[in-house]
Amino acid sequence: MLRVFFALLAGLFGAALLHLVIILALPHFTGRDAATRVEAEGDPNNFYLLSSRYDEAGLANGDPFVRTAVCSFDVGEAPVHFTAKGNVPFWSIAIYDRASNEVFSMNDRTSVGGALDVLAASPIQLTDLRKNLPQALEQTIMVEMAHPEGYAVLRTLAPQSSFDEAARAFLTEAGCDELDAR
Repeated sequence: MLRVFFALLAGLFGAALLHLVIILALPHFTGRDAATRVEAEGDPNNFYLLSSRYDEAGLANGDPFVRTAVCSFDVGEAPVHFTAKGNVPFWSIAIYDRASNEVFSMNDRTSVGGALDVLAASPIQLTDLRKNLPQALEQTIMVEMAHPEGYAVLRTLAPQSSFDEAARAFLTEAGCDELDAR
């Protein structure tokens, strides 16, 4: 009787574990994971402003007091430089790898002078940059990407309608550009 109980318990535990694995792996197999949706917004190395309604890629800005922009990128050929500045009450950026693991995040309170100035690069690119760091990148925060592909999510607050224009300008003028190696 005890053997039957343990066999039943092991079967239930195995079934629960299998279902959990399937549920967690489902976005990867359907092609509708976050990275795929951000890539579907358009060309890489451009921030795309999300609206309050779901777009064709399946992304939307769900908070009425936050404005959001997304950018897909690949540091395989060159580092990617994220820049933005403007008069907004708050901003934050999160950088994710292709598997949607957060690699780096920060906000205006932890930035230099309140401006966004972050460089994402491969370990080899960062080593080369640090050997001969251009003066323009002396205040830049360097982020090491273990995997070349990723995406960034840039958010800013618009707590009142009077902030909306500045928030949208901040996001549309933000840069997600390959670093010019010259």
